[in-house]
Amino acid sequence: MTRTRQTRAHRIGIAVLTSLTFGCSGILGQSNSDPEDTTVVVAGVSTGEGVSLLSAFYGLDDGLPLLARFVVCGGGLGSDGMPVVFSEEVDVTTVEAGDFRIVLEDGREGEVACVTPAPANDVGEFRTILMIGDFGSVENQPTRVEITGNLLSKNGRANFRGAQTEPVRLEQGPTLVHAEIVPENEWDLGKSATRFPFGGGSGCPESTRQVVRVVWNGGITKPGGADVDEIEREAYTVFLGGVREGPAEVVPFAIGDLGDGDNNHELCLDTDRAAIRVTFPAGRVTDPREDLNEAAEVLVSR
Repeated sequence: MTRTRQTRAHRIGIAVLTSLTFGCSGILGQSNSDPEDTTVVVAGVSTGEGVSLLSAFYGLDDGLPLLARFVVCGGGLGSDGMPVVFSEEVDVTTVEAGDFRIVLEDGREGEVACVTPAPANDVGEFRTILMIGDFGSVENQPTRVEITGNLLSKNGRANFRGAQTEPVRLEQGPTLVHAEIVPENEWDLGKSATRFPFGGGSGCPESTRQVVRVVWNGGITKPGGADVDEIEREAYTVFLGGVREGPAEVVPFAIGDLGDGDNNHELCLDTDRAAIRVTFPAGRVTDPREDLNEAAEVLVSR
């Protein structure tokens, strides 16, 4: 691992530490290190129907500092990090370390020390869960992440048990995996990024008419570690619907949810025409290891 990668991995760990140290007790309570599934499922909850894992991103190998591990997991096993993105927001009270099974290339299983939604803990962001533990190495990488316990969607209607995905390899870069319209009652217009507690991202400008949340499979920054800015904003393209107006594409006039270190951005639009698709070119942002992003195109869900 290069010196640059070590430095950035350390900053990521301190960011998680800050989130849990200075954040509210509710965030601390959302981290879980229980090795067994204790969630009780009531009748009428569907299992595996209409829900899935969108991604698992093997982003850090031995890159999380001990102090951050201690605060997050009580000094738990390992220092690998792997965010998992679900197709829907999850009920964090049902998310337990024992819900996850990780299979390595040599057939052995990784060990999940704990799980937490931080730093993606703003309203509307609870589809990302960060796993911390021992998930192999660059020579023996994870090949499957599976939900083996009862892990429920936020609306309580679906159970993710049985969902699985093939993790992105350590040497690969990040990419977009989801986009959605943010309901107006969740807008936070004019808000500045909240550094303490860590995890409160900036909002869109007051003149915003539509907000699209995009979700990366892992946390991203500029190369070198700085937060994204106007350069990356101009790289996003949003395609608009509307038969009468004809097809169109726009660049967001602003970008929100900055300054909180998570894997979400809010694309601020000054049009009411329905956003239907988002693209982002390759080679503009990096993960904690300085791996450059892959080109992406995602449909916008509602």
